[in-house]
Amino acid sequence: MPDALSLLTTRRTIPAIALGDPGPDADQIRTLLSIAVRVPDHGKLTPWRFVLFEGEARKAAGEKLLALKLSEDPGLDDQRQEQERTRFSRAPLVIAVVSTAAPHFKIPEWEQQMSAAAACMNLVLGAHAMGFAAQWLTEWYAYDDKAKALFGIGENERVVGFVHIGTPQEAPVDRPRPDVETVMNRWSPEGA
Repeated sequence: MPDALSLLTTRRTIPAIALGDPGPDADQIRTLLSIAVRVPDHGKLTPWRFVLFEGEARKAAGEKLLALKLSEDPGLDDQRQEQERTRFSRAPLVIAVVSTAAPHFKIPEWEQQMSAAAACMNLVLGAHAMGFAAQWLTEWYAYDDKAKALFGIGENERVVGFVHIGTPQEAPVDRPRPDVETVMNRWSPEGA
């Protein structure tokens, strides 16, 4: 396992279509989820939950998405049909991170949603630490109430991300990152 700074500076997104077997086993999934729940959670509300897509369930999920799309657009071309059919089978494991944020007398919903986003990032970092790679995606079905219902996600819940996890089938390529100096400034009382 890389040391913490190396882990953070070497993490790269690998596209879901370039993630193959092996994926995490049952013990590794439990570890990943244990890492995911170690996030800031003001008020200890646990404002998130996880839906796992693994094994044959990934293909079944894709078939359900395809059926939904075909019900809305029966003329969907073959390429688009295949795209919908394989949404969940691109990687060996897909974990939906679902925000269950709700009004609270003290904790703003925004803070609860950020906690769910932190859970996504912990999954991505945890996958990297275990020698896997991940891609955090949303895509159309994260925002579609009918699609969410197919996966037991309520109208009052929000999908923060579908985290695809597997073994990289290609070498990671770094993309240009912003120069830190261009995205920060130092506050001073004289400048306020």
